[in-house]
Amino acid sequence: MSIVISGTGLYTPPYSISNDELVTAFNGYVEQFNAEHSAAITAGEMEALKPSSSEFIKKASGIESRYVMSKEGVLDINVMKPLIPERRDEEISMQAEMALAAAKQAMAAANKTKDDIDLIIVACAYTQRAYPAIAIEVQQQLGCGGWAYDMLVACSSATFGIMSASNALLGGTAKTVLVISPEITSPQINYRDRDSHFIFGDVATAVIVEKEQTATSKHAFKILAQKPMTTFSNNIRSNFGHVNHCDEETMHSSDKMFVQHGRKVFKEVLPMVYSLIDEQMAKCNLQASDLKRLFLHQANINMNTFVARKILGRDPVENEAPIILNEFANTASAGSIIAFHRHHDDMVSGDKAIICSFGAGYSAGCLVIEHL
Repeated sequence: MSIVISGTGLYTPPYSISNDELVTAFNGYVEQFNAEHSAAITAGEMEALKPSSSEFIKKASGIESRYVMSKEGVLDINVMKPLIPERRDEEISMQAEMALAAAKQAMAAANKTKDDIDLIIVACAYTQRAYPAIAIEVQQQLGCGGWAYDMLVACSSATFGIMSASNALLGGTAKTVLVISPEITSPQINYRDRDSHFIFGDVATAVIVEKEQTATSKHAFKILAQKPMTTFSNNIRSNFGHVNHCDEETMHSSDKMFVQHGRKVFKEVLPMVYSLIDEQMAKCNLQASDLKRLFLHQANINMNTFVARKILGRDPVENEAPIILNEFANTASAGSIIAFHRHHDDMVSGDKAIICSFGAGYSAGCLVIEHL
C-alpha cells in the first residue's frame, strides 16, 4: 500500500515586522536599560547591553522579516511582546482559526470534503492550551467525523505528524488524514535578547495524507521512505508550562521563553540531519542527482546551506533547496512545509524530493517523496 501527500495549504498572518522595525525597538530598549543602570555598568557590577543591527540579523540567519498574528506591543520598548486578548471559551481559538484557514486550502488542493477526513492531527511546537485539543476544536469547526489529537515535537512536529498519519492509514485507523501545523511562536520570543529577538514568525500549514488509490489531486507525492529520530539535549529549550505558576520567584524568568545555544546546536544537529537524509536516500537507492528538491527546515540560512552542500556535494542552484525564511523567519515545524507548498507546482511525475525537519529535542524527521 502506498501513502501520498495529496494537498497542501498555507495561512499567512495579517501583520509583518521587518528587521529594521525590530532593531529600532530593541536598540531603544538597550539605550533605556543602559541609561537606567549606568552606575552599575560603570562600577563593573553589570554588563552594558549591546545594540543589534539589520545587517547582523541577515548575516547570522538570512531572516529579513516575519509575519505575526499581533504586532501590537512588540515594538513598544516598555512592552516588547505581542498583545493578544484572551478569547471567550465560546469563541474559536486563535490557533484553531489559523489551522482552519490552512486546512481548507489543503482540502481544496486534494479535492477533499469534510466527509473524507476522519483523522486530524495538529502537530506544532506550541499549543495555546492543554485541553480540549486544538485538533478536536478544528474537527468540530470543519464538521468532520472520526478522531483528532494534538502532538508537540517542536520543529519536527510537521514531519512527525505526516509519519503518524501514514501509520494510521497503514494500520487502518484512518482513511484520509489532515495534518496541520498552526505555529504561534511570537509569544515565546524574548524580544529583549539580542541573539534571539528576531528568530521566529507565526504561520499555519496543512497537508492531506491518504492512500494512493484514493488520491485525485493534480500534485500527489508518494512517500518512498520515512524516519523520525530524537536524542535529548538542553541546547534548545523552553521551560514554559503549567507548573511555572507554582514558583513565584521564577515564574516570569527568561527561561520560560525560547532559549538556545546556537553554536552547540549547529555543531550537534547537522551531522544528525545529513546522516539521516543519507540513510533514507540509500534505502531508496537514490543519488544526489536523482533529487529535484530539498525542502529543509527553515531555521537558519547557514544551516540550510551546510546541509544542502553535504547532500548534493555542491552549492544548490536556483530553487533546488528553496529558502523562505527570509520572508517568514523561523516558523518552527511549518518551515519545510511552506517551502514544499510554494515550490512543488513545477514538479512532474517521477520527480523526487526530500522533506526534512530538525530542531529542539533534538529531533529530526526525513521523508523521501516522489511525484506520481
